[in-house]
Amino acid sequence: MLRLLSLLQTHRYWPGEELAGRLGVSPRTLRRDVDRLRELGYPVDATRGVAGGYQLQAGAALPPLLLDDEEAVAIAVSLRTAAGGAVSGIEETSVRALAKVIQVLPPRLRRRVDALHTYTVPSIPGDGPRVDSGALTVIAQACRDDERLRFRYTSRDGTATGRLVEPYRLVSRGRRWYLVAWDVERHDWRTFRVDRLSEPVATGARFRPRELPAEDAATFVHERLAAVPTRYHVVVDVRAPAADVEKQVWTWGTAEPAGPASCRLTMNVDTLDWPAFLLGSIGAEFDVVEPAELRDYLREMGERFVRSV
Repeated sequence: MLRLLSLLQTHRYWPGEELAGRLGVSPRTLRRDVDRLRELGYPVDATRGVAGGYQLQAGAALPPLLLDDEEAVAIAVSLRTAAGGAVSGIEETSVRALAKVIQVLPPRLRRRVDALHTYTVPSIPGDGPRVDSGALTVIAQACRDDERLRFRYTSRDGTATGRLVEPYRLVSRGRRWYLVAWDVERHDWRTFRVDRLSEPVATGARFRPRELPAEDAATFVHERLAAVPTRYHVVVDVRAPAADVEKQVWTWGTAEPAGPASCRLTMNVDTLDWPAFLLGSIGAEFDVVEPAELRDYLREMGERFVRSV
């Protein structure tokens, strides 16, 4: 029963034969289990016929035996906060969980969650671009349901265009969110910064997911961002193992081993403050290979620190 409920919550519509196959039961057993879920208060819709299937709907009341109203509101608000990057490392998981919670919240509880979100101001703002959690929820649900998504997008040069995409995955990278999707009108895979995206609307049109030309969505985003022209190509020889350096730079750079206790770090950046911060956090000796501007930047910063103490 729990596995059936979990499958219904992770996909908007399941063909009956496919759902029965995933559970390893007969169609008759599946119908009986769906009836049990309905008795517990879960609003499961069914369509008959050869292409018939099942779909979990939002109900008039929160399904029993899970959460009361106050707990549901508290969880939804907490997930929205976490999705905004307040807690590092759980943003993507929070969006997936938020999509499930919002799906079954009655309208009266959704209004309470929206009110708390709208009229609550964090005392310490994040240092990255702000992303609307409502937009993240819409995008996450479209990814889950294999449903085409339409939105307005502003490019790096400020040009605004309308986009129609087949969403694949949301990727959290540092303090930014990226949508990996197949652009229907441009016939190519693209990455979209969610903070530059507005008015996302699910069209209701379903699609068959395409094969991503990368190992996973996170790798795809990293490769695309690495190919974007940047102002500085940074190369630094660090006297620390590559594995230790990679833990600090994560996907913002590449550390190639140059010996048992040394490596060459490369980064493509538009400003020099981020490489300076990372080099300071690594806690090891290093030599700047290029660019010369980074040497001058670090020298000026070092002199400022010395004067301060």
